[in-house]
Amino acid sequence: MSSHLESNPSTQPDAPVVLVTGAAKRLGREIALSLAKQGWQVAVHYRSSAQDATNTIALLAANTPPTGQKHHIFQCDLADEAATRALVPCVVQHFGRLDAVVNSAAAFEYDSASSFSYSALQKHMSSNTGAAILLAQALHEHMAARQPKGEAAAHGMATTTQGVVVNMLDQKLWNQNPDFFSYTLSKAALEAANTMLAMALAPLVRVVGVAPGLTLTSQHLTDAEFTAMHKLSPLGQSSTPHDVAATVRFALENPSITGTTLVVDGGQHLMRFERDFSMMTQP
Repeated sequence: MSSHLESNPSTQPDAPVVLVTGAAKRLGREIALSLAKQGWQVAVHYRSSAQDATNTIALLAANTPPTGQKHHIFQCDLADEAATRALVPCVVQHFGRLDAVVNSAAAFEYDSASSFSYSALQKHMSSNTGAAILLAQALHEHMAARQPKGEAAAHGMATTTQGVVVNMLDQKLWNQNPDFFSYTLSKAALEAANTMLAMALAPLVRVVGVAPGLTLTSQHLTDAEFTAMHKLSPLGQSSTPHDVAATVRFALENPSITGTTLVVDGGQHLMRFERDFSMMTQP
């Protein structure tokens, strides 16, 4: 794991810090940008998209309010347990604090019940489930170290410092189909972990799930196909990147939410789809 600095020239040490995994591109980048605009300092995580991560940092710097917060790049392969365990300490060493983690990075490779293998499941579980749990664990340890101590704690003169974990899930957990078998299993496990972590890490850390619907296109869909499928919902459109980022902000800022998932999909989870969106055009 390594880190590379790109930031604004001045610093705002009191600004909260959020680690956004998978922030180099796509939805992770949108979430990072939204939080930077709201005054967060962003730890931009990437695995192999170094140039995309650099581009994200430039975008954050151009859209950061004139409050002086900085942003920084951190490389880590979330399938590597040792590297993942080192990520939060690396972020804390750089910024001096960490207040939230948004687990947006995810392996998303196709398999089915017939092609399922241990290796496919392990790859998705390590990156999508195990890493999110380890990062939540590490944030909890950091928040425990930041609690009031000594005279202030003894006399109730300081309040509890609370962290937040947001786990990006998927509306298909509430509208299952057999496509992307191992990916779906890994997200189902993360949804269960969402509940258990909220119980285990309270009151120092809140844990909230955010489950988008079809939000961005993929290599499996043409622009026309994506546009048509995006409309397949009771509200006439699924989630947009802005919708999802706004929901992440809401989860981070509302101190009364934990142990639940906010489904942001225009109601797609209320409909029945026999195939994953990415596979609807396949034979």
